[in-house]
Amino acid sequence: MFNFAKKGDRVKIADKHYEGFFMNNKYVTDMTKGNELALLIKFTIPMLLGNLFQQLYNLADFLIIGRYGGQYGLAAVGTVGSLNFLFFSLCIGMAAGVGIMISQHFGAGKEELVKKTIGNSIIITVVVGLAMSLISVLFAKSILALLHVPPECMSEALTYMRIVCGGTFLVAGYNMISSILRALGDSRTPLIFLGVACFINIVLDLLTVKVLGWGVAGAAIATIFSQTVAMIGSIVMGIKTNAYLRLEARHKEIDTDIILKATRLGIPLALQNALIAFSCVSLQRVVNSFGTDVLTAYTVCGRIEQLVQQPYGSLGTAVSTFAGQNIGAKKLDRVKSGCLKSVILVAIFSAVMFVVMVFFGENIISIFTDQAKAIEIGGKGLRITGMFYFFLGLIYVFRGMLNGVGDAAFALINGLTEVVGRIGFATILVAIPAIGMWGCWYTNALTWALAGMACVLRYTFGNWRKMLSD
Repeated sequence: MFNFAKKGDRVKIADKHYEGFFMNNKYVTDMTKGNELALLIKFTIPMLLGNLFQQLYNLADFLIIGRYGGQYGLAAVGTVGSLNFLFFSLCIGMAAGVGIMISQHFGAGKEELVKKTIGNSIIITVVVGLAMSLISVLFAKSILALLHVPPECMSEALTYMRIVCGGTFLVAGYNMISSILRALGDSRTPLIFLGVACFINIVLDLLTVKVLGWGVAGAAIATIFSQTVAMIGSIVMGIKTNAYLRLEARHKEIDTDIILKATRLGIPLALQNALIAFSCVSLQRVVNSFGTDVLTAYTVCGRIEQLVQQPYGSLGTAVSTFAGQNIGAKKLDRVKSGCLKSVILVAIFSAVMFVVMVFFGENIISIFTDQAKAIEIGGKGLRITGMFYFFLGLIYVFRGMLNGVGDAAFALINGLTEVVGRIGFATILVAIPAIGMWGCWYTNALTWALAGMACVLRYTFGNWRKMLSD
């Protein structure tokens, strides 16, 4: 149980890095020394594989629902995707806030504060996760009605949303333990259990959707069960292999200073995610108005681009951990060097992905649906957005870096930028007859460009360097 710390109690802080178990543990990585690019790549690869596993079992849902989940199953799942992210956003933001604190304390050599922050993250996870689960289930029908979900998709969309969003507290738990482990430089443990979860999810998908005929409900149950396995496995292995997670009673005392700081960092990040999700939901409403063929094509494109984004997202998280540890250690030059070297990686990958989409767009779309019109629309959609992948990569790298140094204010600004972009561009572009439905794809592409440039400007002219004197 938690014990409340007495007012005025102070946490004992070490003056330098602990030279025993912690620094020699292979599951803990000190990113304040050594080659920046090598450290970033070493950290990114396991996390990328883990994220790809996660996307693989999401795609398994998609493929199996598309083939065996009924005529409207795919469209129903697609229309709920942005809503899922909206309700997950607070959990993801709070987990990211805790991760930033832990990485900075670790970089500064404050082992006791690391463990106190981990201890207080438990109550944050429980409160936020349960609140989001309850709200999403109670208001699911009203929210879907506001989105103008096509009537033929409504029943299945409602079922899928209530099951997946109802498990938000499980998502909160997994994101928190993953954020903690990654802040300490461990990107391998989440990989191991996402791999296990991927296998379980695919097997359960085939059983519940194809064999038992449960449709989207079966896919949702399989996803939630797999997420639970990944969460429990990461916690158990984390405690076994990482001494930072072996907490004593004093580490579980509720510390209001830690909770308030985690909230100050996490809420802007959560609002950023919520605003991005809101902008995606607003655009989804526009997409829905063009009918089932466009909805299916847009949904498939979105799933494919989730895969494209995984290297960007993994690298961005690596940059965030790298920046957090080095800003804690007062090593500004390493922060800047690591960030700029990451941009080079983004440029190379973006160029490769653009070529892939130009020549193989329709072939990739046809893997997920056999609807000829949706394949034709989706192929062109991928070519439109593919031209702007570099800007998407810039968002992840610079946002990760700014989050890592604790520039919480920009998180909110960046979220607002995406709202303005998606709502503004969509309103203008789809109203132009020569553009019409293609405005949905151009909206995403131009929003990436707008948000990417905002991140670069914040990096160049922002006051984040002041963190060194705080």
